[in-house]
Amino acid sequence: MIEDIKKDAETRMGKSIAALKQEFARIRTGRAHPSLLEHIKVPYYGTEVPINQVANIAVGDARQLTVTPWEKKMVPVVEKAIATSDLGLNPSTSGDVIRVTLPPLTEERRREMSKVVRAEAEAARVAIRNIRRDANSDLKALLKEKEITEDEARRAEEAIQKMTDKYIAEVDKLLQQKEAELMEI
Repeated sequence: MIEDIKKDAETRMGKSIAALKQEFARIRTGRAHPSLLEHIKVPYYGTEVPINQVANIAVGDARQLTVTPWEKKMVPVVEKAIATSDLGLNPSTSGDVIRVTLPPLTEERRREMSKVVRAEAEAARVAIRNIRRDANSDLKALLKEKEITEDEARRAEEAIQKMTDKYIAEVDKLLQQKEAELMEI
């Protein structure tokens, strides 16, 4: 039972790290990469779908993405979705290819992005701590039902705390890397 609780906590903490990495990938650092547009939804036959399900996204060069919708009639719809997204990008269309040029990041914008990155990291830390709390409450429930001894519960809590510390250190490492990436010109 204790091993199940530990495995569950470790799995959930790993998922928190994966979610943080995915969020960090969305935050642009001045270089073009397709994951920058993946969260944009496009209306397609009455349903909101991710942009990568209606178009091919490729990197043109370091500061440009090319978006090629699979259907010609989707070009203006995809262009509008990119323009109205929270990224502040200005797409331009030539034929059936949409070019999205990423403007260089200003110092002010870099600091803004840094705040967003820190907030994402803090949310991941909170999620990891909540997982620790859940695991510890599961252990306390087992202890209360006399299914484990106090010594076993204490050892398991220490193991879960070490696991929590490890994952929070991972969040801090990812945060440092992303901030360094944001601040380099």
